[in-house]
Amino acid sequence: MKFCKRYQEYMQAQEKKKLPSLGFKKLKKILKRCSRHSTSSSSQSQSQSQSSSLPLNTCPDQCPVCDGTFFPSLLTEMSAVLGCFNQRAQKLMDLHLASGFRKYFFWFKGKSKGSHNTLIQEGKDLVTYALINAVAIRKILKKYDKVHYSKQGQMFKSQVQSMHKEILQSPWLCELMAFHINLRETKDNSRKAHAFFDGCSLTFKDGKPALTCELLDSIKIDIDLTCSICLSGVYEGAVRLEELNILLGRNCQEYWEERAQAERVERLKQIKEHWESQCRLFVGV
Repeated sequence: MKFCKRYQEYMQAQEKKKLPSLGFKKLKKILKRCSRHSTSSSSQSQSQSQSSSLPLNTCPDQCPVCDGTFFPSLLTEMSAVLGCFNQRAQKLMDLHLASGFRKYFFWFKGKSKGSHNTLIQEGKDLVTYALINAVAIRKILKKYDKVHYSKQGQMFKSQVQSMHKEILQSPWLCELMAFHINLRETKDNSRKAHAFFDGCSLTFKDGKPALTCELLDSIKIDIDLTCSICLSGVYEGAVRLEELNILLGRNCQEYWEERAQAERVERLKQIKEHWESQCRLFVGV
């Protein structure tokens, strides 16, 4: 089964949850119109195309058919997916970490009767939702570059990452995945029965920790865990990731001790260099 159809079937099954999705089929139609447009344009200027190194049925880097609708539509849909995921994941983890009266208050506020099993299933569904949309974005951008014989799709992906609009950058995705790995590793047999994501695990690449998950036709997704913006509390809007902290503290304590020491040395070096430069300015050297 092609991914487009599988994606549509998955999102149709989530209709009751009112989750935003990518217009995967619509975006593919835009690219199809682009192919038709470029083919007709190339036939009108065949003599010019023959002197070009590009195939006849390609679009230029600046494509009026695609760029005016494709990228703006995709960015809007990506933002909606990310916003919905972050909101629901944060609410779920707040409920998980709450205790006593505060937890019952959250359940009452959500107007639903909850249980630990329900929370686990919702977490699993949210991770699946995030990963399948990440795969959909990857595939549609790859399709764009294939149609245009360009790297505009990858450039767009880099721009989106700089805007922190890519769902794989969400700290809440790391937190949910860590939650389920911790659940699987716990010695509590009553909770161990609820373990999910057997294909999701904490791995080390070049000595650095990463979350690895396999989804749909052995598509492998790796999430780097060395990003200080996600893991420290000194940045504005930083998220305190309790489950990820537990996972890393349990599995790679030596790595984080070495990293903390290296960062401490680097900070002291920068402070020393700063004050030395200020002293030189002060004495006019």
